[in-house]
Amino acid sequence: MGKFVIDRLIINSPYEEPKQYWKYNEGTKLFELTPGRRPAGYVTASGSRCSRSFEDPGEFHEISLVNRIRERVKKWRETGYPGVTGITKRLLEHWKDTEQREHHRFFFCQLEAIETLIWLNEAPDSEKVGIEIPSDGGDFQRLCCKMATGTGKTIVMAMLIAWQVLNKATYPQDTRFSKNVLVVAPGLTVKSRLSVLIPSSEGNYYDEFNIVPPGLNERLRQGKVIIKNWQALNWEDEERLAKKKTVDKRGPLSDEAYVREVLGDMAGASNIIVINDEAHHAWRVPPKSSIKGVKKEEIEEATRWVGGLDRIHKARGILRCYDFSATPFAPTGKRSTGETLFSWIVSDFGLNDAIESGLVKTPRVVIRDDAIPDAKTYKTKLYHIYEHVKEDLNRRAEEHEPLPDLVLNAYALLGYDWLETAKAWRQDILRTPPVMITVANRTETAARIKYAFDHKKIPMIPDELCNPDYILHIDSRVLEMAESGEFANSGETEETGETHRMTRKEQAEDLRRKVDTIGQIGKPGEKIQNVISVGMLSEGWDARTVTHIMGLRAFTSQLLCEQVIGRGLRRTSYEVNPQTGLFDPEYVNIFGVPFTFLPHESHESSRPRPEPPKTMIKPDPAKQQYEISWPNIIRIDYAYKPLLSLDMDKIKPLVIDANETKTIADLAPVVDGKPDITQISSIYLESLARNYRTQKIIFETASNVFDEIKPSWKGNKECLLSQLISIIEKFIKSDKIKIAPFFFEEDEKRRRILITLNMSKVVRHLIGAIRDSSMESIVPVFDIEKPIRSTGDMTPWYTGKPTEYTKKSHINRVVLDSAWEASEAFKLDRNDSVEAWAKNDHLGFEIPYIYNGIVHKYRPDFLIVLKNGRRLILEVKGQETEKDKAKRQALQEWVKAVNAHGGFGVWDCATSKNPADVEVIIKNLCGSTPI
Repeated sequence: MGKFVIDRLIINSPYEEPKQYWKYNEGTKLFELTPGRRPAGYVTASGSRCSRSFEDPGEFHEISLVNRIRERVKKWRETGYPGVTGITKRLLEHWKDTEQREHHRFFFCQLEAIETLIWLNEAPDSEKVGIEIPSDGGDFQRLCCKMATGTGKTIVMAMLIAWQVLNKATYPQDTRFSKNVLVVAPGLTVKSRLSVLIPSSEGNYYDEFNIVPPGLNERLRQGKVIIKNWQALNWEDEERLAKKKTVDKRGPLSDEAYVREVLGDMAGASNIIVINDEAHHAWRVPPKSSIKGVKKEEIEEATRWVGGLDRIHKARGILRCYDFSATPFAPTGKRSTGETLFSWIVSDFGLNDAIESGLVKTPRVVIRDDAIPDAKTYKTKLYHIYEHVKEDLNRRAEEHEPLPDLVLNAYALLGYDWLETAKAWRQDILRTPPVMITVANRTETAARIKYAFDHKKIPMIPDELCNPDYILHIDSRVLEMAESGEFANSGETEETGETHRMTRKEQAEDLRRKVDTIGQIGKPGEKIQNVISVGMLSEGWDARTVTHIMGLRAFTSQLLCEQVIGRGLRRTSYEVNPQTGLFDPEYVNIFGVPFTFLPHESHESSRPRPEPPKTMIKPDPAKQQYEISWPNIIRIDYAYKPLLSLDMDKIKPLVIDANETKTIADLAPVVDGKPDITQISSIYLESLARNYRTQKIIFETASNVFDEIKPSWKGNKECLLSQLISIIEKFIKSDKIKIAPFFFEEDEKRRRILITLNMSKVVRHLIGAIRDSSMESIVPVFDIEKPIRSTGDMTPWYTGKPTEYTKKSHINRVVLDSAWEASEAFKLDRNDSVEAWAKNDHLGFEIPYIYNGIVHKYRPDFLIVLKNGRRLILEVKGQETEKDKAKRQALQEWVKAVNAHGGFGVWDCATSKNPADVEVIIKNLCGSTPI
């Protein structure tokens, strides 16, 4: 049933396609939980009589292109990505491998964004019939991914770069790809943050988020990635040069000279990939156009940004331009519409989607108070404070002049809530404070607010919020100069002038460092808790500790509201609640920002709290003597004796569970989205039993086993098949196949159907048995690029889980995933027979295995070197499943192959089913001497 007061907005897993959404019903004035996915689009005020009230449903504008592409990408995904290159398929499988992504799983919105870009580039043309991407009016193609602030678009950029570069490095003649990438940012803050996209940079995202599969890192480094802020694309035309008072009368740069200046080391490249971050700044200004309501500086930025790309395309060629933005709108110049959405958007995961998936904080806006509301709208005056005090805030007041009572009242309320949050955070022993940010309309207003806090002129405001050392007053002019790099190239002049300029440069850089590091432990902005700014804080501002926002400016569009609120949306914690499988809600409480078209959560709920401090896990150079290496095996080859055999007395029984096998299915026609249960039809597979006589089952089983053994069989292939038929007939007709529950044993027809439906299980069982009795040799096949790996290869990573110092492990600390593993680690570190050990967490030690016909990767729990030289692979496990048995079998084969090779010492494997048995396992192995 729909409801206006929503008890929980987070209703979807961040790792899966959204399955439901909250939809406003204009008739009932309630929000209803609606199954399915929220259509791509955006909402504007309806213009109706209720448009000034909370009841305005708004007018929904569908992004039809995105909705059509979504459905096609989904079908393409479900059919296994037909048409992609081998490298692309390997990347997609790597990105979606949940077994190795316990700590760095990609969100659904990130995977969908990159899948969409890949689909447009690599899917067969037949898949894209009817999909036409509009142009922005230029000569190169632009594709835009619309992703809400905080959903991880920088990671998608890294995935995009890896996809392009690895494909081009592997297939140099494929013109769909490039290994030269230009990333353009709107300022130095974003430019600095985007340095993680450079593969060689410290803390790059390719390593941190395991974006590149093992063995492909060297190919990634064949690419070139340069990052520029948009000012680097600037140029001086004849009009500008004419205004300059200089003796240098050289004309404007040619396109060739311009490209060499901008691209530097990449100047010789052609067919470049361009990535525009915060791409809503990069809109094409119509010729001789006067855009009403748009600042001259914004028009200049857009002109230089897009115009610079035009010049690069003319001289070198832009293969494709990828735009990323949470709000990809461009000014229209018309008062009625204000902004228009980019028409080349191909993927959309908007703010509502992000909130319902828990990817961002839930914004809570004030909707009522105990005072008399606004006489026209009946809303609380705290909803859009500026509308009630704009005359006061728009005058050029001195900083010491008092703020309007409504503003003081609002700060008292919001400040009290901030204090309660701060107390809660201290109780949780969190080292950084929650942050309140104010977005003011002009510099004079910001100065008045700063003065009011410094001199405690706000009634009932907490003293903590008034500490000048923890207040950051952002001087917008100084910050703009720091952002643009205006001080970067100041030349040497006379001493007094140089001193003055350097002082301002240092001031700007200090301000930018504090702004960039708010909420980061050990950084200049660590203790900042009160931020006062003019206009909006810069994009790319990555503070995750914002809990309160005060809006004291005009908000003429929902775009402005979303951009301001976006500064406080980033979550502090990304730990999934094990009970719900969802993220727990976090909140940002908002006064003065009239964010209308969003279902607001209004119940009192758990407080926002930052993520627990992260611990870096890495190899410790001081414990180099405990490094463990292992052979990097990609597969195992087998050679068989000319005469196969199968010892029926030694072969283990195979149990087939009838309860896990589907033989009957009921179907019903769907009418109006509901199944019509009056017209059920059924499929009975038992009716096909007559077509599956025992001999047919024997022959099909033999054929499947033959296909597996044939590549390594040295003798006559016909001889092999005849031997297999004889062996398998003996097995099928024996009592070695058990059907559970036992009463199905008596039903021959049922038995044949169950064996047929479990054919892959029968084949794996038989191949293992044949190998045990007929294998002549076993040969490991190593990874050519890296045949040996070690604990020293681990890429440093971070965890919020409990950790413990390790004495005999090359890794600095062991991550404790369970009490059982903690006990095992304790015992290994203190066992006199253990020389070295490591938990196999992010080490890259994996063993391929097959289960139900699908290749998986098995990562055993511990690697151990004993003092007698033996090496032990230890798994911690309680009750075993069939899948676990398949893992163990693969592990045993791996150990057998390594020992047969003889070049890596003697290896053993064991399973600990109780913490107490570890010492027994080690003692038994230490009783024998390695060969």
